[in-house]
Formats: sequence, structure tokens, C-alpha cells
Amino acid sequence: MRITCPLCGDRDRREFTYYGAADYLARPGMDAPAEAWDAYLHLRDNPAGATRDLWYHEMGCAAWLVVNRDTISHEVLSVRLVTDAQAEGGTA
Repeated sequence: MRITCPLCGDRDRREFTYYGAADYLARPGMDAPAEAWDAYLHLRDNPAGATRDLWYHEMGCAAWLVVNRDTISHEVLSVRLVTDAQAEGGTA
């Protein structure tokens, strides 16, 4: 699999570290109830198809990325910097 880093260009997947669903960017507030924190920390979907994931460009520019990809075909649909994704919609 190849990922096109917005800063470094097309790279092999081995330069990146997968960190899970981009849902982690929607952290509950400090005053959120325990149920919200439980869901944030422990409950994740495992879809077959399109996903939004967090990846870290460990062997490159050290950027955090939101990668939209298809888990069935392994096609990378889009890649954005986390900071850009948050600026456009509040969360990734």
C-alpha cells in the first residue's frame, strides 16, 4: 500500500504507523460523563469498506494524517493533514 503524504509525496506504507480510527480526534470534554469516555476509549466500529484512520509519518516529516481508505480493496481514497481536517470540520 502507498500513502501520499501531503508534505512528502508518495511513500511506502512502512514509513507510517497506524494509530486507529480518526474518531480519536473527537475527544470528549473534561466534564463529559463516564459513558462518553467509555465510548471514546473502547467502542469502535470495524467496517468493511471506507474508513477514516489516523496515521503518523514516522520515517518522514512526523506529520499526523487522516487517511480515508477502503478496507476491502486497500485503495487509499484521500490523505489530509490532521490540522487541515480539523480546520475544515472541527474534527477529522
